[in-house]
Amino acid sequence: MGDIATPLTTAVSRRAVLTGLGGLGAAGVLAATSAHTVRATPAVPPNGRTVAVFGGGMAGLTVAHELAERGFQVTVYEPTALGGKARSITAAGTGTGGRLDLPGEHGFRFFPGFYQNIPDTMHRIPVAGNPNGVFDNLVSTGGFRMTLPGSEDLSVPTPFSPTTRWELYSFEAIRNTLTASFGLGLAIPPNELAIFVEKVVVFLTSSLERRNTEWENITWSDTLEAEGKSKAYREFVISALTRQLVAARPDQASTRTIGQVGQAFLLTGAGVVPGYGHLDRILNGPTNDAWIAPWADLLRGMGVRFEMGKKLTELEVGGGRITGAQVVDGSGARSAVEADWYVSAMPVERVVEILTPQLVAAEPRLELLRNLVVDWMVGIQYFMRTKNELADGHVAFLGSPWALTSINQAQFWPGDFGARYGDGSVKDVLSVDISDWDTPGILYGKTAKQCSREEIAAETWAQMKASVNDGSRPMLRDEDVAQWFLDPGVQWSPALGTNTNETPLLVNTVGSLANRPEARTSIPNFFLSGDYVRTDIDLATMESANESGRAAVNALLEEAGSTAPRVREYKLVEPAELAPLRQIDADRYRAGLPHVLSS
Repeated sequence: MGDIATPLTTAVSRRAVLTGLGGLGAAGVLAATSAHTVRATPAVPPNGRTVAVFGGGMAGLTVAHELAERGFQVTVYEPTALGGKARSITAAGTGTGGRLDLPGEHGFRFFPGFYQNIPDTMHRIPVAGNPNGVFDNLVSTGGFRMTLPGSEDLSVPTPFSPTTRWELYSFEAIRNTLTASFGLGLAIPPNELAIFVEKVVVFLTSSLERRNTEWENITWSDTLEAEGKSKAYREFVISALTRQLVAARPDQASTRTIGQVGQAFLLTGAGVVPGYGHLDRILNGPTNDAWIAPWADLLRGMGVRFEMGKKLTELEVGGGRITGAQVVDGSGARSAVEADWYVSAMPVERVVEILTPQLVAAEPRLELLRNLVVDWMVGIQYFMRTKNELADGHVAFLGSPWALTSINQAQFWPGDFGARYGDGSVKDVLSVDISDWDTPGILYGKTAKQCSREEIAAETWAQMKASVNDGSRPMLRDEDVAQWFLDPGVQWSPALGTNTNETPLLVNTVGSLANRPEARTSIPNFFLSGDYVRTDIDLATMESANESGRAAVNALLEEAGSTAPRVREYKLVEPAELAPLRQIDADRYRAGLPHVLSS
């Protein structure tokens, strides 16, 4: 905690391809899929088989949920707290007079409309008064804002949101947004914008084969031909949007990863993705209250056991199978774990820690996990004495050195925030994600990794003020900040002279797909889940973790010879309207030819 006062193969013409792509917008909504998976009828596994799940984050809870529904006896071993990086982290000791402690978190989260696995799970977590369970705790944002230092901001309503507060989009706001849009457009040379649009079209019409090979092995910045381009093109079109949307470096992330996520956002915003909703949804309260706690209660009622404070230290191998495991608690006491089936639901950096020669000998592909890269994306919360709604949704501080994004959360939470949390003086929480920890800031000239916790708070605040306080009326005032809270996973190390981070984030670097495993391993009773496992969404997200948990359960059911229904694994929408164009590219790819627009 702290105070802000602290220093803080068919010949097709280019025109034909572009004309065909235009049909996407006119095609309308695709045929809808089922709203959610019906809860499976529990099937008693043969011989009462048991499952040990290591990790109680998104992947582990998903595995436990799906297996418990199918009658398996599940024990989850979690060293820290259920929910993983998605959980709430309260600011201990800040609640007085019977109020709750202020709600901190690793970083804010949102649920875009192309998420389908997570919403399916949410529908099956009951909450009193909610016909659709936890899913009904999701609310749509009404708009988002992009700030441009020294320029007008862009305030845009969220497409197809029923909660958009149009009064926020006054004639003045519309005028400013148009001014900013044209201003940014004029700052980027037309020929460079043409390159960007064409590259997007190329990706949208590329075959999956080309995506998984050619686009997997070229960076996003190389695809967009960043070298030699204008500063506006490099900083805004290539860097800022990439860093702030997916916390990925465009000079490291593959075109496959960024392109697929960009396509998902584009199709959702265009209203052609069926299923669960709008472009941007968030929870109507702290994650633990609105989601994780009801989920854990459900699982306990289904017989799932949680062994808290216990960390996996070793998987024992014999005869090509896992024969047991060792866990350790906070006091250092070790204990043995025995089960019929073992599922790792730990983040990749934790899995690497338990790789032994015996484990790698049984499954050599696990050695490839050492090649995967993790980076930092960590949040800080500012508890405000006044409500200051920067936007009816998220704010992207384009051009901020630390690639900041934020959201004022209390506007989406029912009830009186001050009456429920803290000492009564706090009216809102401004939650900010820091996506770039390696670029020097404007206040101290240091990277976030080189700053103390107090300096991180001050620097982040200064960068936001520089973006939004460039008008006649300051939108962020120092005196409005009561306290701040930085994820405790970030700690200063005097020995290293830098910060350490207990919860880094997987980054899909160029060529990393080859190093990412499937949920099924060569060890018949050992399965992998987590956002590093190969999934359709191909990005370290809650959705990826949930999808990987479903894949691990299906692999386990098959290996067990279970007759229980398989878990549905939702995939990203690939528009049928683009299928003919992608088939053309598939033919060209197999013939060794480039995409028609690249020739």
